[in-house]
Amino acid sequence: MVKEPLGFVQDELANLQEQGLYNHIRTLEGPQGAWVTINSEKMLNFCSNNYLGLAADARIKAAAKIAIDEFGVGPGAVRTIAGTMTLHKELEDTLAAFKKVPAVLTLQSGFTANLAVIGALVGRNDTIYSDSLNHASIIDGCRLSRAEIKVYDHCDMDSLKARLEEPVSGRRLIITDGVFSMDGDLAPLPEIVELARRFGAMTMVDDAHGEGVLGSHGRGIVDHFDLHGQVDIEVGTLSKALGVVGGYVAGTKELIDYLAQRGRPFLFSSALTPADVAACTEAVRILAEDDSLVKKLWENGRYFKDAVQKLGFNIGRSQTPITPVMLGEAAQAAEFSVRLSNHQVFAQSIGFPTVPHGKARIRVMVSASHSREDLDYGIEAFRKVGKELGII
Repeated sequence: MVKEPLGFVQDELANLQEQGLYNHIRTLEGPQGAWVTINSEKMLNFCSNNYLGLAADARIKAAAKIAIDEFGVGPGAVRTIAGTMTLHKELEDTLAAFKKVPAVLTLQSGFTANLAVIGALVGRNDTIYSDSLNHASIIDGCRLSRAEIKVYDHCDMDSLKARLEEPVSGRRLIITDGVFSMDGDLAPLPEIVELARRFGAMTMVDDAHGEGVLGSHGRGIVDHFDLHGQVDIEVGTLSKALGVVGGYVAGTKELIDYLAQRGRPFLFSSALTPADVAACTEAVRILAEDDSLVKKLWENGRYFKDAVQKLGFNIGRSQTPITPVMLGEAAQAAEFSVRLSNHQVFAQSIGFPTVPHGKARIRVMVSASHSREDLDYGIEAFRKVGKELGII
């Protein structure tokens, strides 16, 4: 009897259910915001990467509508053939000025930006040095490049130095997240840059969770550490704090020109839509002109973190508004999430493979759009569920 080729899928799904690792995907019935509607029920939103509340901002929506009227709904081609519009160049120029870099190249997402950069810069006979907790898009980009990958212990500069001292040939590329999204801690970027100089390596930082959060007006981790001109490649996203969708690479004019010639996702996938591009440009302008949303985000983050710590929860090593409430086993984190939803709080559990076994958590993402009353409501829900499950 011939075995059903996809028969393993059912077994794998059952295993995920049993281990508490099955991801029950929720459907929002309206816009992103401090509160969302799920299954016709209003829920306090502690899950979104919409840090600054810009995803439904009236100014950004208006910019998108104007772009549709003027440029249509689709780009019609890849950027290198007929898909580059004046809107794309305007966004790239606006981003370059905001990031204080010579040039920027935009792509379809932060994920594709990492795939575009890594494979274009290194390949066989080259070496990548990657933080052990780097994002999946970095990991996949490293694998696809076919370069040798040397993983160093998370944010451990002695470990990175030891890996750099190992004999290799070819190009060297050190890659790190700027803000590690599951823990909320920062890469020690000044030390990474110093080691890169000493060993002749390129430096690349993925600042997906630093954009709109760190630095002056949310310019990111390079600005936070005042390292302008010292980090070779910055990768960013337009889908988190900026509230829209897309990714980009920032660096020298020569780097950006090279990536436009060799970055495969740029070459072989259609451009961002006119509405998305115009919305992103407006979001960058809002940040450049006013940092009040960034300040409010940090104020809310500090308030929530202080409160849950006082309740007795462990929030790990976070240095940003990202708040991982550490719960241990995936099944317990999943149960905690379910009970929070009973209190109208939407906060998903996160377990393996996103985080290591035994380090499951509820990752709380507060935003600038949350009011003090919203935060107090969520804190009280955490207190009630923590008591119910005997955690605090």
